[in-house]
Parts: sequence; structure tokens; C-alpha cells
Amino acid sequence: MKKSQALIKTIVLAMLVAIGVVISPILRVEGMCPMAHVINIICSVFLGPWYSLLCATLIGIIRMITMSIPPIALTGAVFGAFLSGVFYRMSKGKIIFAVLGEIIGTGIIGAIMSYPVMTYIWGREGLSWLFYVPSFICGTLIGGGIAYVLLKKLAVNGMLSKFQSMLGTKSYKSESGVLSNAITIASTGTICFVAIQILINTFKPDTMIWSYISYGIIAAFIVSALIYLIVKKLKKEDVSAE
Repeated sequence: MKKSQALIKTIVLAMLVAIGVVISPILRVEGMCPMAHVINIICSVFLGPWYSLLCATLIGIIRMITMSIPPIALTGAVFGAFLSGVFYRMSKGKIIFAVLGEIIGTGIIGAIMSYPVMTYIWGREGLSWLFYVPSFICGTLIGGGIAYVLLKKLAVNGMLSKFQSMLGTKSYKSESGVLSNAITIASTGTICFVAIQILINTFKPDTMIWSYISYGIIAAFIVSALIYLIVKKLKKEDVSAE
């Protein structure tokens, strides 16, 4: 049984590495690679922190070799991948903490560590310790939102625990509450944002209106999530008062 689970883990790891290499160029600019963060979080939840660290390392090395990506392919992935898995385990299966681990690990730690690597090893000039922080955080928020929606859907319909059981990793009971639903609504906006950005990059329209639309949509989803959260909280207070 253990040998079978180890084989399945290896196959899933290989698939995630392959998918990560293929989708990482989507919306990629130097300092921001949202789709890589999606793979980090999914791997953390499916396989755990050590596998996620290995997955991020392999993807980074392959991207550096085949796509001439600078070393931020590693510094911008490995810390978040590991912390995502650690936070997920420490929180006993809360997906939002897996996303938070990726944001802290990549958006802050990885961004700061990228400065000495890019300056003293890669030879780039004009950088500061916080140079990559804004773009790294932006990338993790987009990628984290997409991963959250996908994993939350799997958790709600029971597929996530089945996958984890098949892989031999610890599974947790899925809990869906008002805050969880609000986060899901807000995160859905990131998927729409990515979809529109892909269309813009593909068809390259002359007008800038589509860029404004994409940001408007993600803002609308965030506002909707806040309204949903406030309304539900007020209703809960009214019921408690009665």
C-alpha cells in the first residue's frame, strides 16, 4: 500500500511539475508569475510542504534552463511553496492559510531574498531590498485567489479529501462559513481578471478599455464579497438578538 501511494505521489508530483512549467509563462513579467503560485499551493495541499518545495525547485530549475529565466524563478517560489504546506498543516486544513503561507513566503521572504541573488549573482543594478515585494505580492494574490477557488470547490464536494487519502497525505474536514464564502467570491474575481488578461495578451486590442474592465471586475468581486460578509453578519446579529 505504501509503495503504491509513493508511486502515485511521484506521478502527481511529475504532473504538477510539467503543468507548472507549461502554464508559468501565462501573465508572466519579471517579478510576477501568478500561475506558478497556483501550482505551489495545490501541491502543498495535495502532497505537503516537502513535496511542494521539491516541485517548486524542479519547476524553477527547468524554467531557468529552458526559458532563460533569472534565479528569481527559484527565490520567487521555494519559500512560498514550503510555507504554504507548513501553514496548511498547522491550521489543520484551512486552505486560506495555505494561500497566506504562499503570500508570506514568496511575497515577503522570497522577494527580499531575490535582491542579493539578483544583485550579487546575476549582476543587476539599481535594485533595493524591497524592489520585488510589490510585484511578488501582486502575483501571489492573483495565483492564491485562483488556487483558493479551485481547492475550496474540491473540498466542498469531498474530492479533496479523496485525493489526499489516495495520496496518503493527511486530510481534514471541510468547513464552509460566511467568511469562507466571502473569500471565495473575492477570489473568483482573480480568475476573471486572469481570463481577460489572457485575452488581451492573445488578441492585443488597441484600446486600453479592456485593461480597465479587468481591474473593474476584480474590484467588483471584492466589493461584492464585502457586502455579502456585512449582510450575513448583520442577519446573524439580528437572529441572535431575537
